[in-house]
Amino acid sequence: MKLKALLFDLDGTLADTDRLHEQAWLEGLARYGIQADHHYYQTQISGGLNPEIVARLLPQLSPAEAAAFIEQKEARFRELAAGVTPLPGLQELWAWANGHRLRLALVSNAPRQNAEHMLKRLGLHFDCTVLSEELPAGKPDPLPYRTALAQLGLGPEEALAFEDSPSGVRSAVGAGLRTVALTTGHPAHRLEEAGAFLAVADFTDERLWAWLEQQSPPSTPRE
Repeated sequence: MKLKALLFDLDGTLADTDRLHEQAWLEGLARYGIQADHHYYQTQISGGLNPEIVARLLPQLSPAEAAAFIEQKEARFRELAAGVTPLPGLQELWAWANGHRLRLALVSNAPRQNAEHMLKRLGLHFDCTVLSEELPAGKPDPLPYRTALAQLGLGPEEALAFEDSPSGVRSAVGAGLRTVALTTGHPAHRLEEAGAFLAVADFTDERLWAWLEQQSPPSTPRE
């Protein structure tokens, strides 16, 4: 069956923002005496949902304190992300997808305010947006990707997902999607172990383009 849609994670996938989230998290945790590092971020934080992360790492916080911590962390991220740019090759992929009349969906664990901020900065528009915080379960549960497919009216065999974390890859693969992983925050072998069939540094990788050209229908510009 021919490819009909591309589904994207946000952070670390559309733009190299993982390091900015890491800085914001480590600064916030340091205020509570947790001296974390890159490995700690990758294994304890990356790809998770904010409420779950805070409940696990800072169980002493009240619900109000946890919410305030999350808001401070995300405000710091938005400050750090003021100059964010798309990953190399993303604009070309966007034009290619539009030329082939592919649907485009965003599937992210990011809070809505962050997602809207980032999409405005990147100048991107999606046919549908699915945010884990607005669902009963977030990544690594397959529900976010299943929800996006349902909104698009497509089966998993008709779409391709792009992710950057093992958690995100497991979510997409669990929904039956073929998944390409971006190595912006995690090594290729960890992403492949999670189920990605291809791991690339960015959207300029020739292996990605060769696969896309094999799967896509002839180019027909959108009206």
